[in-house]
Amino acid sequence: MRRAFILLRRRLIGSIPVLLIVVVGTFLLLEAAPGDAVDAYIGTTGGDAGLIESLRQSWGLDQSAGTRLAAYLWSLAHLDLGYSVTFSRPIRDVIFERLPNTLLLMGSATALSFGLGSTLGIVAGARPGSFRDRFLSIGSLALYAVPGFWLGLVLTVIFSVQLRWFPSSGIETIASGKTGFARTLDIAQHLALPVAALGVIYLALYLRIMRAGMAEVWRMDFVLAARAKGLSRRRIVIRHVARNALLPLVTMLGLQSAAMLGGSVVIESVFSVPGLGRLAQEAVSSRDTPLLLGIILVCAVLVIVINLVVDIFYAVLDPRVGASEEAA
Repeated sequence: MRRAFILLRRRLIGSIPVLLIVVVGTFLLLEAAPGDAVDAYIGTTGGDAGLIESLRQSWGLDQSAGTRLAAYLWSLAHLDLGYSVTFSRPIRDVIFERLPNTLLLMGSATALSFGLGSTLGIVAGARPGSFRDRFLSIGSLALYAVPGFWLGLVLTVIFSVQLRWFPSSGIETIASGKTGFARTLDIAQHLALPVAALGVIYLALYLRIMRAGMAEVWRMDFVLAARAKGLSRRRIVIRHVARNALLPLVTMLGLQSAAMLGGSVVIESVFSVPGLGRLAQEAVSSRDTPLLLGIILVCAVLVIVINLVVDIFYAVLDPRVGASEEAA
């Protein structure tokens, strides 16, 4: 527990400048882009110069970039994400209304890719060079080369349009009145295709990493010693080879969290899932800079939290990590 607390404290302290760099860098990049929320609003509704000036004053866009950045950082210090000009609501309410859908999509896709990918990697790496090893390796390489949006469209055409097994869009049936298990089943049916489209690509990645890790562990001395003792191949694979090959897979799980968030933006757009990805798309279209900043900040916090959990889990699997942090 003490090693885990020291590791957690160091990571939390180090995450503060990371979040500051993300916020300032994103703000400056958005400022460099042409146009603002008033231009997007006038472009869709129309208006004269007086209305444009009034909107810029009411939305605070008549101030300098430095003044607005300082005001935004001061609001963040008070846990205030600002006000969305697109939805006319506090940004915190808008984001946390969509966040559960993104977390559900990411969590389900991660469980699918990590669980099935590591299992298939163990199957492939149990007998390196065998037919099933070559088959799974080639199949995983083909899956990893498939673009996520294309896979999502293909799954929609086959399983939604032609076979009519799953819904093609949304997170649940609108105004269905379902509750309890019936609503859970309805949400699961809506998420089946998005989770498959997002998770299959990372499944191939985890499979290849697990298989490569097992191939390397097979050559280590302790595995040769276990074989010399007469242990069964099944026990060697599960107790010795797979357990040690799991360490790089856990590391990759944390590194791929940001990529998983980026992939969810595309998948949510393809399947019309009301999550942070769709919300970011709407914020970009309307040039709602405060809303987009809030989404990016929440995503950065999510990535940091996921990596914190992965670091603690890695320290449990490999005591050397926690020991090095404690010694430092």
